Amino acid sequence: MGNWLVNHWFSAAVLSALAWARASAKCLNFNSMLILLPVCRNLLSFLRGSCSCCRRTLRKQLDHNLTFHKLVAYALALFTAVHTIAHLFNLERYNYSQQANDDSLHAVLSKMHLQNSNKWLNPIHSNQTTVEYVAFTTIPGLTGVIITLALILMVTSSTEFIRRNYFEVFWYTHHLFIIYFIGLVIHGVAGLVRGQTEESMKEVHPQRCAEFLVHKPKECRQECCKEPEFGSIPAESWKWVLAPIILYIFERILRIWRAQQKVVVTKVVMHPANVLELQMQKKGFRMEVGQYIFVNCPAVSLLEWHPFTLTSAPEEDFFSIHIRAAGDWTERIIDTFQQQKLETPRIEVDGPFGTASEDVFLYEVAMLVGAGIGVTPFASILKSIWYRFQQNDQTLKTKKIYFYWLCRDTGAFAWFNDLLASLEQKMAESGKADFLTYRLFLTGWDTSIANNAALNFDTVTDTVTGLRQKTIFGRPRWDTEFSALATAHPRSVVGVFLCGPEALAKVLQRSCHQHSSLDPRKVKFYFNKENF
Repeated sequence: MGNWLVNHWFSAAVLSALAWARASAKCLNFNSMLILLPVCRNLLSFLRGSCSCCRRTLRKQLDHNLTFHKLVAYALALFTAVHTIAHLFNLERYNYSQQANDDSLHAVLSKMHLQNSNKWLNPIHSNQTTVEYVAFTTIPGLTGVIITLALILMVTSSTEFIRRNYFEVFWYTHHLFIIYFIGLVIHGVAGLVRGQTEESMKEVHPQRCAEFLVHKPKECRQECCKEPEFGSIPAESWKWVLAPIILYIFERILRIWRAQQKVVVTKVVMHPANVLELQMQKKGFRMEVGQYIFVNCPAVSLLEWHPFTLTSAPEEDFFSIHIRAAGDWTERIIDTFQQQKLETPRIEVDGPFGTASEDVFLYEVAMLVGAGIGVTPFASILKSIWYRFQQNDQTLKTKKIYFYWLCRDTGAFAWFNDLLASLEQKMAESGKADFLTYRLFLTGWDTSIANNAALNFDTVTDTVTGLRQKTIFGRPRWDTEFSALATAHPRSVVGVFLCGPEALAKVLQRSCHQHSSLDPRKVKFYFNKENF
Protein backbone atom coordinates (compact mmCIF):
# COMPACT_ATOMS: atom_id res chain seq x y z
CA MET A 1 0.00 0.00 0.00
CA GLY A 2 2.86 2.36 0.88
CA ASN A 3 4.67 1.62 -2.39
CA TRP A 4 1.49 2.28 -4.36
CA LEU A 5 1.07 5.63 -2.65
CA VAL A 6 4.66 6.60 -3.45
CA ASN A 7 4.24 5.64 -7.08
CA HIS A 8 0.91 7.41 -7.35
CA TRP A 9 2.32 10.56 -5.74
CA PHE A 10 5.36 10.42 -8.01
CA SER A 11 3.29 10.05 -11.18
CA ALA A 12 1.03 12.93 -10.17
CA ALA A 13 4.03 15.11 -9.30
CA VAL A 14 5.77 14.45 -12.61
CA LEU A 15 2.63 15.14 -14.61
CA SER A 16 1.95 18.32 -12.63
CA ALA A 17 5.52 19.64 -12.99
CA LEU A 18 5.57 18.81 -16.69
CA ALA A 19 2.30 20.70 -17.14
CA TRP A 20 3.79 23.70 -15.36
CA ALA A 21 6.89 23.54 -17.55
CA ARG A 22 4.90 23.26 -20.78
CA ALA A 23 2.43 26.00 -19.80
CA SER A 24 5.19 28.41 -18.80
CA ALA A 25 6.99 27.64 -22.08
CA LYS A 26 3.90 28.74 -24.03
CA CYS A 27 3.78 31.94 -21.99
CA LEU A 28 7.49 32.50 -22.64
CA ASN A 29 6.95 32.17 -26.39
CA PHE A 30 4.06 34.63 -26.31
CA ASN A 31 5.97 37.24 -24.30
CA SER A 32 9.10 36.76 -26.41
CA MET A 33 6.94 37.63 -29.41
CA LEU A 34 5.88 40.89 -27.73
CA ILE A 35 9.16 42.05 -26.18
CA LEU A 36 10.67 43.56 -29.37
CA LEU A 37 7.59 45.38 -30.63
CA PRO A 38 7.62 48.27 -28.09
CA VAL A 39 11.22 49.16 -29.04
CA CYS A 40 10.54 49.29 -32.79
CA ARG A 41 10.53 53.08 -32.67
CA ASN A 42 10.01 53.62 -36.38
CA LEU A 43 6.95 51.37 -36.26
CA LEU A 44 5.55 53.35 -33.32
CA SER A 45 6.25 56.66 -35.07
CA PHE A 46 4.44 55.35 -38.14
CA LEU A 47 1.45 54.28 -36.05
CA ARG A 48 1.38 57.65 -34.30
CA GLY A 49 1.22 59.39 -37.67
CA SER A 50 -1.50 57.11 -39.06
CA CYS A 51 -3.90 57.16 -36.10
CA SER A 52 -5.78 60.31 -37.05
CA CYS A 53 -9.17 58.76 -36.30
CA CYS A 54 -8.42 58.14 -32.62
CA ARG A 55 -5.40 60.27 -31.92
CA ARG A 56 -5.90 60.99 -28.25
CA THR A 57 -6.80 57.48 -27.07
CA LEU A 58 -4.46 55.33 -29.14
CA ARG A 59 -1.53 57.72 -29.01
CA LYS A 60 -1.66 57.72 -25.23
CA GLN A 61 -1.27 53.94 -25.30
CA LEU A 62 1.67 54.15 -27.69
CA ASP A 63 3.35 56.57 -25.27
CA HIS A 64 3.53 53.72 -22.72
CA ASN A 65 5.70 51.56 -24.97
CA LEU A 66 8.65 51.38 -22.58
CA THR A 67 6.39 50.61 -19.61
CA PHE A 68 4.86 47.77 -21.63
CA HIS A 69 8.37 46.60 -22.60
CA LYS A 70 9.37 46.43 -18.92
CA LEU A 71 6.22 44.55 -17.93
CA VAL A 72 6.83 41.96 -20.65
CA ALA A 73 10.44 41.61 -19.47
CA TYR A 74 9.28 40.98 -15.90
CA ALA A 75 6.81 38.40 -17.21
CA LEU A 76 9.67 36.70 -19.08
CA ALA A 77 11.71 36.57 -15.89
CA LEU A 78 8.80 35.09 -13.94
CA PHE A 79 7.93 32.42 -16.51
CA THR A 80 11.61 31.54 -16.95
CA ALA A 81 11.84 30.88 -13.22
CA VAL A 82 8.70 28.72 -13.29
CA HIS A 83 9.90 26.84 -16.38
CA THR A 84 13.35 26.19 -14.92
CA ILE A 85 12.13 25.05 -11.50
CA ALA A 86 9.50 22.78 -13.06
CA HIS A 87 12.05 21.09 -15.33
CA LEU A 88 14.53 20.63 -12.48
CA PHE A 89 11.71 18.94 -10.59
CA ASN A 90 10.97 16.82 -13.67
CA LEU A 91 14.58 15.69 -14.09
CA GLU A 92 14.84 14.76 -10.43
CA ARG A 93 11.70 12.66 -10.69
CA TYR A 94 12.85 11.17 -14.02
CA ASN A 95 16.06 10.13 -12.28
CA TYR A 96 14.04 8.47 -9.52
CA SER A 97 11.90 6.72 -12.13
CA GLN A 98 14.97 5.39 -13.95
CA GLN A 99 16.28 3.82 -10.76
CA ALA A 100 12.93 2.23 -9.82
CA ASN A 101 12.97 -1.58 -9.99
CA ASP A 102 9.24 -2.25 -9.66
CA ASP A 103 6.69 -3.01 -12.37
CA SER A 104 4.92 0.32 -12.21
CA LEU A 105 3.96 2.12 -15.40
CA HIS A 106 6.51 4.90 -15.03
CA ALA A 107 9.29 2.36 -14.42
CA VAL A 108 8.33 0.36 -17.51
CA LEU A 109 8.21 3.50 -19.67
CA SER A 110 11.56 4.68 -18.29
CA LYS A 111 13.28 1.46 -19.37
CA MET A 112 11.87 1.30 -22.89
CA HIS A 113 15.16 2.69 -24.24
CA LEU A 114 16.73 -0.71 -23.44
CA GLN A 115 14.62 -2.31 -26.16
CA ASN A 116 15.21 0.30 -28.82
CA SER A 117 17.58 3.28 -28.74
CA ASN A 118 14.98 5.53 -30.37
CA LYS A 119 12.04 4.32 -28.30
CA TRP A 120 12.36 6.34 -25.11
CA LEU A 121 10.27 8.70 -23.04
CA ASN A 122 12.56 9.33 -20.07
CA PRO A 123 15.59 11.47 -21.09
CA ILE A 124 17.67 9.91 -18.30
CA HIS A 125 18.89 6.55 -19.60
CA SER A 126 21.36 5.56 -16.91
CA ASN A 127 21.64 5.45 -13.14
CA GLN A 128 24.88 7.41 -13.49
CA THR A 129 23.20 10.29 -15.36
CA THR A 130 22.69 13.25 -13.06
CA VAL A 131 20.51 16.33 -13.35
CA GLU A 132 23.65 18.45 -13.73
CA TYR A 133 24.86 16.27 -16.59
CA VAL A 134 21.58 16.74 -18.48
CA ALA A 135 21.58 20.50 -17.78
CA PHE A 136 25.09 21.14 -19.12
CA THR A 137 25.57 18.55 -21.88
CA THR A 138 22.24 18.48 -23.73
CA ILE A 139 21.18 21.21 -26.16
CA PRO A 140 17.99 22.10 -24.21
CA GLY A 141 19.88 22.15 -20.91
CA LEU A 142 22.82 24.22 -22.13
CA THR A 143 20.70 26.73 -24.07
CA GLY A 144 18.37 26.98 -21.06
CA VAL A 145 21.31 27.96 -18.85
CA ILE A 146 22.51 30.52 -21.41
CA ILE A 147 19.02 32.00 -21.86
CA THR A 148 18.52 32.29 -18.10
CA LEU A 149 21.90 33.97 -17.52
CA ALA A 150 21.30 36.42 -20.39
CA LEU A 151 17.87 37.29 -19.03
CA ILE A 152 19.18 37.79 -15.49
CA LEU A 153 21.91 40.15 -16.73
CA MET A 154 19.49 42.13 -18.90
CA VAL A 155 16.87 42.54 -16.17
CA THR A 156 19.30 43.44 -13.38
CA SER A 157 21.21 45.94 -15.53
CA SER A 158 17.95 47.67 -16.48
CA THR A 159 17.26 48.97 -13.00
CA GLU A 160 16.90 52.71 -12.56
CA PHE A 161 20.15 52.98 -10.59
CA ILE A 162 22.24 51.22 -13.25
CA ARG A 163 20.69 53.14 -16.14
CA ARG A 164 21.19 56.50 -14.42
CA ASN A 165 24.71 55.96 -13.13
CA TYR A 166 26.22 53.29 -15.41
CA PHE A 167 24.42 53.67 -18.71
CA GLU A 168 27.19 51.88 -20.60
CA VAL A 169 26.63 48.73 -18.51
CA PHE A 170 22.92 48.84 -19.35
CA TRP A 171 23.58 49.54 -23.03
CA TYR A 172 26.05 46.74 -23.67
CA THR A 173 24.35 44.16 -21.45
CA HIS A 174 20.99 44.77 -23.08
CA HIS A 175 22.39 43.53 -26.39
CA LEU A 176 22.47 40.05 -24.90
CA PHE A 177 18.94 39.87 -26.31
CA ILE A 178 20.63 38.50 -29.45
CA ILE A 179 21.98 35.55 -27.44
CA TYR A 180 18.58 35.17 -25.78
CA PHE A 181 16.67 34.80 -29.06
CA ILE A 182 19.26 32.48 -30.62
CA GLY A 183 19.12 30.26 -27.54
CA LEU A 184 15.32 30.38 -27.48
CA VAL A 185 15.04 29.18 -31.09
CA ILE A 186 17.56 26.36 -30.55
CA HIS A 187 16.24 25.37 -27.12
CA GLY A 188 13.54 22.95 -28.27
CA VAL A 189 15.27 21.57 -31.37
CA ALA A 190 16.76 18.50 -29.63
CA GLY A 191 13.32 17.34 -28.48
CA LEU A 192 14.14 16.44 -24.89
CA VAL A 193 10.43 16.49 -24.04
CA ARG A 194 8.73 13.65 -25.90
CA GLY A 195 5.23 12.32 -26.27
CA GLN A 196 3.33 9.52 -27.90
CA THR A 197 2.95 9.99 -31.65
CA GLU A 198 -0.49 10.55 -33.15
CA GLU A 199 -0.28 7.37 -35.23
CA SER A 200 0.59 5.33 -32.14
CA MET A 201 -2.22 6.89 -30.10
CA LYS A 202 -4.75 5.70 -32.67
CA GLU A 203 -3.65 2.11 -32.06
CA VAL A 204 -2.44 2.19 -28.46
CA HIS A 205 -4.70 4.36 -26.32
CA PRO A 206 -2.70 5.78 -23.37
CA GLN A 207 -5.29 5.15 -20.64
CA ARG A 208 -6.97 1.99 -22.00
CA CYS A 209 -3.69 0.21 -22.76
CA ALA A 210 -1.65 1.19 -19.70
CA GLU A 211 -2.59 -2.01 -17.81
CA PHE A 212 -1.57 -4.24 -20.73
CA LEU A 213 1.77 -2.43 -21.06
CA VAL A 214 2.62 -3.14 -17.40
CA HIS A 215 1.53 -6.78 -17.15
CA LYS A 216 2.04 -7.88 -20.78
CA PRO A 217 -0.14 -11.02 -20.85
CA LYS A 218 1.21 -13.82 -22.99
CA GLU A 219 -2.00 -14.26 -24.93
CA CYS A 220 -3.26 -10.96 -26.23
CA ARG A 221 -5.06 -10.28 -29.43
CA GLN A 222 -5.98 -6.69 -28.79
CA GLU A 223 -4.42 -3.56 -30.23
CA CYS A 224 -3.05 -2.75 -26.77
CA CYS A 225 -0.45 -5.49 -27.16
CA LYS A 226 1.52 -3.24 -29.49
CA GLU A 227 4.35 -1.14 -28.09
CA PRO A 228 3.64 2.62 -27.98
CA GLU A 229 5.76 4.83 -30.19
CA PHE A 230 7.21 8.07 -28.86
CA GLY A 231 8.63 11.05 -30.69
CA SER A 232 10.01 14.50 -29.95
CA ILE A 233 7.54 17.34 -29.56
CA PRO A 234 8.35 19.79 -32.40
CA ALA A 235 10.02 23.06 -31.47
CA GLU A 236 7.57 25.98 -31.71
CA SER A 237 9.48 29.00 -30.41
CA TRP A 238 10.65 30.06 -33.87
CA LYS A 239 7.05 30.31 -35.05
CA TRP A 240 6.31 32.86 -32.34
CA VAL A 241 9.38 35.07 -32.68
CA LEU A 242 10.13 34.89 -36.42
CA ALA A 243 7.89 37.82 -37.46
CA PRO A 244 9.01 40.20 -34.63
CA ILE A 245 12.67 39.36 -35.28
CA ILE A 246 12.31 40.11 -39.01
CA LEU A 247 10.49 43.34 -38.18
CA TYR A 248 13.20 44.34 -35.72
CA ILE A 249 15.96 43.51 -38.23
CA PHE A 250 14.33 45.86 -40.75
CA GLU A 251 14.08 48.45 -37.96
CA ARG A 252 17.80 48.22 -37.24
CA ILE A 253 18.72 48.28 -40.94
CA LEU A 254 16.67 51.49 -41.34
CA ARG A 255 18.40 53.00 -38.30
CA ILE A 256 21.85 52.10 -39.63
CA TRP A 257 21.03 53.55 -43.05
CA ARG A 258 19.77 56.81 -41.55
CA ALA A 259 22.72 56.99 -39.18
CA GLN A 260 25.14 56.88 -42.11
CA GLN A 261 23.63 60.00 -43.68
CA LYS A 262 25.85 63.02 -43.29
CA VAL A 263 25.15 65.42 -40.42
CA VAL A 264 26.63 68.93 -40.50
CA VAL A 265 27.16 70.66 -37.16
CA THR A 266 26.51 74.30 -38.01
CA LYS A 267 26.87 75.84 -34.55
CA VAL A 268 28.21 74.89 -31.12
CA VAL A 269 27.15 76.92 -28.08
CA MET A 270 28.28 76.36 -24.50
CA HIS A 271 25.60 77.58 -22.08
CA PRO A 272 25.85 78.10 -18.31
CA ALA A 273 25.29 75.14 -15.99
CA ASN A 274 27.52 73.03 -18.29
CA VAL A 275 24.89 72.68 -21.04
CA LEU A 276 26.10 72.14 -24.61
CA GLU A 277 23.91 73.18 -27.57
CA LEU A 278 24.49 71.58 -30.99
CA GLN A 279 22.76 73.01 -34.05
CA MET A 280 22.82 70.61 -36.99
CA GLN A 281 21.56 70.07 -40.53
CA LYS A 282 20.82 66.83 -42.33
CA LYS A 283 19.39 66.26 -45.80
CA GLY A 284 15.75 65.19 -45.76
CA PHE A 285 15.37 65.69 -42.00
CA ARG A 286 11.74 66.45 -41.02
CA MET A 287 10.57 66.95 -37.46
CA GLU A 288 7.56 67.83 -35.35
CA VAL A 289 7.47 69.61 -32.01
CA GLY A 290 8.51 67.54 -29.00
CA GLN A 291 10.21 64.74 -30.98
CA TYR A 292 13.56 63.21 -30.07
CA ILE A 293 16.57 61.71 -31.83
CA PHE A 294 19.34 59.24 -30.98
CA VAL A 295 22.85 60.66 -31.16
CA ASN A 296 26.19 58.91 -31.55
CA CYS A 297 29.62 60.52 -31.48
CA PRO A 298 32.24 58.06 -32.82
CA ALA A 299 35.01 60.12 -31.23
CA VAL A 300 33.51 59.28 -27.83
CA SER A 301 32.10 55.79 -28.43
CA LEU A 302 31.45 53.81 -31.61
CA LEU A 303 28.49 51.86 -30.26
CA GLU A 304 26.69 54.07 -27.74
CA TRP A 305 23.53 55.91 -28.86
CA HIS A 306 21.78 58.28 -26.48
CA PRO A 307 18.31 59.90 -26.82
CA PHE A 308 17.91 63.70 -26.80
CA THR A 309 14.79 65.78 -27.24
CA LEU A 310 14.91 68.28 -30.09
CA THR A 311 14.92 71.88 -28.86
CA SER A 312 14.46 73.47 -32.28
CA ALA A 313 11.16 74.24 -33.99
CA PRO A 314 9.97 72.65 -37.26
CA GLU A 315 9.96 76.12 -38.82
CA GLU A 316 13.74 76.53 -38.40
CA ASP A 317 16.25 75.47 -41.05
CA PHE A 318 18.28 73.45 -38.54
CA PHE A 319 17.62 71.06 -35.68
CA SER A 320 19.22 71.35 -32.27
CA ILE A 321 19.72 69.49 -29.02
CA HIS A 322 20.93 70.56 -25.57
CA ILE A 323 23.24 68.19 -23.69
CA ARG A 324 23.73 68.52 -19.94
CA ALA A 325 26.62 66.75 -18.18
CA ALA A 326 24.86 63.86 -16.45
CA GLY A 327 27.23 60.91 -16.87
CA ASP A 328 30.45 59.67 -18.43
CA TRP A 329 29.26 59.84 -22.04
CA THR A 330 27.74 63.33 -21.80
CA GLU A 331 30.79 64.66 -19.97
CA ARG A 332 33.10 63.23 -22.64
CA ILE A 333 31.09 64.66 -25.54
CA ILE A 334 31.01 68.11 -23.91
CA ASP A 335 34.78 67.94 -23.37
CA THR A 336 35.27 66.79 -26.97
CA PHE A 337 33.44 69.78 -28.41
CA GLN A 338 35.04 72.22 -25.98
CA GLN A 339 38.51 71.01 -26.92
CA GLN A 340 37.90 70.96 -30.69
CA LYS A 341 40.55 72.81 -32.68
CA LEU A 342 40.37 72.57 -36.47
CA GLU A 343 37.79 69.90 -37.21
CA THR A 344 34.35 69.48 -35.60
CA PRO A 345 33.78 65.96 -34.21
CA ARG A 346 31.50 63.81 -36.38
CA ILE A 347 27.94 63.28 -35.19
CA GLU A 348 25.54 60.54 -36.30
CA VAL A 349 21.79 60.99 -35.89
CA ASP A 350 18.92 58.49 -35.95
CA GLY A 351 15.36 59.78 -35.93
CA PRO A 352 13.29 61.76 -35.28
CA PHE A 353 10.84 59.69 -33.23
CA GLY A 354 7.44 60.71 -31.88
CA THR A 355 6.57 61.37 -28.24
CA ALA A 356 3.62 62.52 -26.16
CA SER A 357 4.57 66.19 -26.61
CA GLU A 358 3.66 65.94 -30.29
CA ASP A 359 0.00 66.18 -29.27
CA VAL A 360 0.28 69.48 -27.43
CA PHE A 361 -1.51 71.47 -30.15
CA LEU A 362 -4.49 69.09 -30.03
CA TYR A 363 -5.62 70.64 -26.73
CA GLU A 364 -7.28 74.01 -26.21
CA VAL A 365 -5.36 74.43 -22.97
CA ALA A 366 -1.90 72.95 -22.36
CA MET A 367 0.00 72.64 -19.11
CA LEU A 368 3.73 72.08 -19.68
CA VAL A 369 5.89 70.92 -16.75
CA GLY A 370 9.65 70.59 -17.11
CA ALA A 371 12.20 69.66 -14.46
CA GLY A 372 15.81 70.73 -15.07
CA ILE A 373 16.98 69.74 -18.53
CA GLY A 374 13.50 68.22 -18.98
CA VAL A 375 12.48 71.60 -20.36
CA THR A 376 13.94 70.69 -23.77
CA PRO A 377 10.76 69.38 -25.47
CA PHE A 378 8.92 72.53 -24.41
CA ALA A 379 11.64 74.69 -25.91
CA SER A 380 10.65 73.22 -29.28
CA ILE A 381 6.96 73.85 -28.59
CA LEU A 382 7.43 77.45 -27.44
CA LYS A 383 9.69 78.24 -30.38
CA SER A 384 7.10 76.84 -32.78
CA ILE A 385 4.44 79.03 -31.17
CA TRP A 386 6.71 82.04 -31.58
CA TYR A 387 7.05 81.34 -35.31
CA ARG A 388 3.33 80.74 -35.70
CA PHE A 389 2.60 84.11 -34.15
CA GLN A 390 5.04 85.72 -36.54
CA GLN A 391 3.23 84.06 -39.46
CA ASN A 392 -0.17 84.96 -37.98
CA ASP A 393 -1.25 81.31 -38.08
CA GLN A 394 -5.04 81.13 -37.62
CA THR A 395 -5.18 77.32 -37.49
CA LEU A 396 -3.62 77.09 -34.03
CA LYS A 397 -6.16 75.27 -31.86
CA THR A 398 -4.37 75.95 -28.56
CA LYS A 399 -5.65 79.11 -26.87
CA LYS A 400 -3.71 79.05 -23.60
CA ILE A 401 -0.42 77.57 -22.36
CA TYR A 402 0.74 77.28 -18.76
CA PHE A 403 4.45 76.59 -18.47
CA TYR A 404 6.12 75.39 -15.25
CA TRP A 405 9.87 74.96 -14.95
CA LEU A 406 11.50 73.52 -11.83
CA CYS A 407 15.27 73.97 -11.37
CA ARG A 408 17.68 73.30 -8.54
CA ASP A 409 20.15 76.11 -9.31
CA THR A 410 20.03 79.54 -10.93
CA GLY A 411 22.51 78.66 -13.67
CA ALA A 412 20.05 76.23 -15.23
CA PHE A 413 17.71 79.12 -16.09
CA ALA A 414 20.30 81.00 -18.13
CA TRP A 415 20.22 79.15 -21.47
CA PHE A 416 16.42 79.31 -21.69
CA ASN A 417 15.97 82.94 -20.65
CA ASP A 418 16.46 84.40 -24.12
CA LEU A 419 13.64 82.32 -25.57
CA LEU A 420 11.21 83.27 -22.80
CA ALA A 421 12.17 86.95 -23.09
CA SER A 422 11.55 86.86 -26.86
CA LEU A 423 8.19 85.19 -26.34
CA GLU A 424 7.21 87.79 -23.76
CA GLN A 425 8.04 90.63 -26.12
CA LYS A 426 6.46 89.08 -29.22
CA MET A 427 3.21 88.19 -27.50
CA ALA A 428 2.94 91.63 -25.93
CA GLU A 429 3.46 93.25 -29.35
CA SER A 430 0.83 91.03 -30.98
CA GLY A 431 -1.73 91.66 -28.26
CA LYS A 432 -1.58 88.07 -26.95
CA ALA A 433 0.26 88.64 -23.71
CA ASP A 434 -2.20 86.35 -21.93
CA PHE A 435 -1.51 83.39 -24.24
CA LEU A 436 1.50 82.17 -22.22
CA THR A 437 1.65 82.06 -18.44
CA TYR A 438 4.92 80.74 -17.11
CA ARG A 439 6.07 80.10 -13.57
CA LEU A 440 9.70 79.39 -12.68
CA PHE A 441 10.46 77.52 -9.46
CA LEU A 442 13.91 77.49 -7.86
CA THR A 443 13.96 74.38 -5.66
CA GLY A 444 17.51 74.87 -4.36
CA TRP A 445 18.93 78.20 -3.18
CA ASP A 446 21.06 79.82 -0.51
CA THR A 447 20.25 82.67 1.87
CA SER A 448 22.02 85.34 -0.20
CA ILE A 449 19.89 84.62 -3.28
CA ALA A 450 16.66 84.72 -1.29
CA ASN A 451 17.66 87.96 0.50
CA ASN A 452 18.64 89.62 -2.78
CA ALA A 453 15.31 88.63 -4.35
CA ALA A 454 13.42 90.01 -1.33
CA LEU A 455 15.25 93.34 -1.43
CA ASN A 456 14.56 93.79 -5.16
CA PHE A 457 11.02 92.46 -5.17
CA ASP A 458 9.57 95.78 -6.45
CA THR A 459 11.77 95.87 -9.58
CA VAL A 460 10.17 95.31 -12.98
CA THR A 461 12.33 92.29 -13.82
CA ASP A 462 13.32 89.32 -11.72
CA THR A 463 16.81 89.46 -10.16
CA VAL A 464 17.45 85.77 -10.83
CA THR A 465 16.32 85.40 -14.45
CA GLY A 466 15.92 88.96 -15.71
CA LEU A 467 12.35 88.15 -16.83
CA ARG A 468 9.14 89.93 -15.89
CA GLN A 469 7.82 86.84 -14.13
CA LYS A 470 9.23 86.58 -10.63
CA THR A 471 11.04 83.37 -9.67
CA ILE A 472 9.27 81.38 -6.95
CA PHE A 473 11.43 79.81 -4.24
CA GLY A 474 10.35 76.27 -3.42
CA ARG A 475 8.17 73.65 -5.10
CA PRO A 476 4.75 74.17 -6.68
CA ARG A 477 1.61 73.40 -4.72
CA TRP A 478 0.02 71.31 -7.40
CA ASP A 479 -3.42 71.09 -5.84
CA THR A 480 -3.58 74.88 -5.84
CA GLU A 481 -2.33 75.11 -9.41
CA PHE A 482 -4.81 72.53 -10.73
CA SER A 483 -7.69 74.12 -8.84
CA ALA A 484 -6.85 77.50 -10.39
CA LEU A 485 -6.73 75.99 -13.89
CA ALA A 486 -10.03 74.17 -13.37
CA THR A 487 -11.65 77.44 -12.25
CA ALA A 488 -10.18 79.43 -15.15
CA HIS A 489 -11.19 76.83 -17.77
CA PRO A 490 -14.32 75.12 -16.42
CA ARG A 491 -15.33 73.56 -19.78
CA SER A 492 -11.96 72.85 -21.40
CA VAL A 493 -9.89 69.74 -22.08
CA VAL A 494 -6.48 70.40 -20.57
CA GLY A 495 -3.44 68.46 -21.75
CA VAL A 496 -0.82 68.05 -19.00
CA PHE A 497 2.67 67.30 -20.38
CA LEU A 498 5.66 66.35 -18.25
CA CYS A 499 9.31 65.78 -18.97
CA GLY A 500 10.79 64.94 -15.60
CA PRO A 501 11.26 62.33 -12.87
CA GLU A 502 8.86 59.51 -12.07
CA ALA A 503 8.04 60.86 -8.61
CA LEU A 504 6.73 64.10 -10.13
CA ALA A 505 4.81 62.09 -12.73
CA LYS A 506 2.90 60.26 -10.00
CA VAL A 507 1.96 63.54 -8.32
CA LEU A 508 0.73 65.12 -11.55
CA GLN A 509 -1.16 62.03 -12.65
CA ARG A 510 -2.95 61.88 -9.31
CA SER A 511 -3.81 65.59 -9.56
CA CYS A 512 -5.23 65.05 -13.06
CA HIS A 513 -7.60 62.40 -11.72
CA GLN A 514 -8.59 64.40 -8.67
CA HIS A 515 -9.39 67.62 -10.52
CA SER A 516 -11.09 66.13 -13.60
CA SER A 517 -14.86 66.41 -13.49
CA LEU A 518 -17.06 63.36 -13.98
CA ASP A 519 -19.35 65.54 -16.04
CA PRO A 520 -18.17 65.26 -19.68
CA ARG A 521 -19.19 68.88 -20.27
CA LYS A 522 -16.76 70.18 -17.65
CA VAL A 523 -13.01 70.34 -17.24
CA LYS A 524 -10.87 67.25 -17.99
CA PHE A 525 -7.15 66.82 -17.40
CA TYR A 526 -5.23 64.35 -19.58
CA PHE A 527 -1.75 63.37 -18.38
CA ASN A 528 1.08 62.81 -20.86
CA LYS A 529 4.68 61.95 -20.01
CA GLU A 530 7.85 61.81 -22.09
CA ASN A 531 9.26 58.27 -22.30
CA PHE A 532 12.39 57.39 -24.24
